[in-house]
Amino acid sequence: MYNNSFFKKILVVASVVFLYSCDKDYNEIGGDLIGENNFDLKKETYDVLAYNQKTGPIQSNDLVVNPLGVYNNSNFGETTANFGTQLTLPVTITTISTRPYIESVVLTIPYYYDASKTVTKADGSHEYVLDSIYGADKAEMKLSVYESGYYMRDADPIGGFLQPQKYFTNQNAEFDNVKKPNRLNDDSNLAQNDKFFFDPAEHVVTATDSITKVVTTTRTPPGMQLNLNKGYFKTRIIDAVASGKLATNDVFKEYFRGLYFKMEKSGSSAGNLAMLNFKAGKITLKYNEDLSTTTAGVTTITRVKKTIVLDMTGNSVSLLNTDFAGSGLAYNALPNTGNTTEGDDKLYLKGGEGSVAVISLFNTPGQLEAIRNSGWLINEANLVFHIDAATMANNYEPQRIYLYDFNNNRPIVDYYADPTTNSVNAKKSKAIFDGNINVDATSKRGVTYKIRVTNQIINLVKYKDSTNVKLGLVVTEDIATIASHKLRTPNAFITGAPKASVMNPLGTILFGGKSTVPNDKRLKLEIYYTKPN
Repeated sequence: MYNNSFFKKILVVASVVFLYSCDKDYNEIGGDLIGENNFDLKKETYDVLAYNQKTGPIQSNDLVVNPLGVYNNSNFGETTANFGTQLTLPVTITTISTRPYIESVVLTIPYYYDASKTVTKADGSHEYVLDSIYGADKAEMKLSVYESGYYMRDADPIGGFLQPQKYFTNQNAEFDNVKKPNRLNDDSNLAQNDKFFFDPAEHVVTATDSITKVVTTTRTPPGMQLNLNKGYFKTRIIDAVASGKLATNDVFKEYFRGLYFKMEKSGSSAGNLAMLNFKAGKITLKYNEDLSTTTAGVTTITRVKKTIVLDMTGNSVSLLNTDFAGSGLAYNALPNTGNTTEGDDKLYLKGGEGSVAVISLFNTPGQLEAIRNSGWLINEANLVFHIDAATMANNYEPQRIYLYDFNNNRPIVDYYADPTTNSVNAKKSKAIFDGNINVDATSKRGVTYKIRVTNQIINLVKYKDSTNVKLGLVVTEDIATIASHKLRTPNAFITGAPKASVMNPLGTILFGGKSTVPNDKRLKLEIYYTKPN
């Protein structure tokens, strides 16, 4: 009893001290939030200097998702997205028995689909709606899958073997020039090669057991499913086991250097582009062989079914060919670095091998110091970006943009301070930090993006030794991915960009903070505050 009472008293005292400390900190100038409601608060807006910065070729290896296909954007040109990947053995193989015969070699890669739109019919079949595809539905393209001749090292021999090897968006020619000549997806069904399209239909396989005669039907969601050349894999895989080529993954990856996916237009079709999780892809090789067993001096030969699986979990790279030279493309005419003094009137955010916007706050002399001396209690601060709706009409719009510390290629404090998560869609996490597109209720087109910078501004106001860093703005594929990727040719203005931007194939055009932009569209820093009596 005494101990419990003693600890309760200690807890009460500690709580009082904590609340007093919090209250004291709360009343420091510029050092608090006073709620989420901006009613009766005062608002000030400040000019923002913002300009474009192109990245050029950028590191694109081992992305979580990768584009594949052909996509034309009237503002940013046409992009052809190819892909290279190593194959790995989940189980190494040292022996193959006699008379091996390949039944099938099938490459599978799942597609993303919108589960909320899936329809289940009375017969157990399903109708799916594909997600993360840009362009016309079922647009035909020419798909060729080759054995790669390009060896993808794990470590960088120049940067030191402790550094992973980097691969870049503009290395397509290097992969294409050394690919093996045989097209692996040479099935007579042209939907698997010359007239390939991203098919939303589910895969249905009906099989009859050769012994029991039981018929089974297996249904799987939509995905790429290609029949590969059986004779080629008999020679390159089955026949290579005896020489130890599948005994370890290191030996195997040197021997069979992976796959190269090449996309081209098919006829008059403009094509389309899909985001794929290649890491979930695999090649399944099914074969039969003779199994010899000896019992009591009697040898029995049994024909058995075997499977070899080759995963796509090795090193990989997104390979982009982008034609920016389309007719009248304003983006193509932009300098690599925009107007760093007055800012640009429009900000071009482009994923992949694209561009970022660089943002500088409090550029007017004495502006930040005046806020520090004002006695304000800052409630909220936002950057609101207006979309150039007329120019973006008829183009796919990125669902989210991401603001980060451009100087140090890392998130700003408001990103870390946001604890919100989304169990249904992780891409919707960090809802307070925001950056999600706001759409017009009638047109369903994007109007603005808003990003919360409250803590960033509070720190600048509260701590005079805080560095007023430049901020970077990009399109993002995944708000949870905060790592940075390197430019192939860094310069004095930029050395890297967020990895999640490299993953996103889309672009958007926003109004900048230049004085020539109409005031109702101009980029501004909004600060909501109250001033104690």
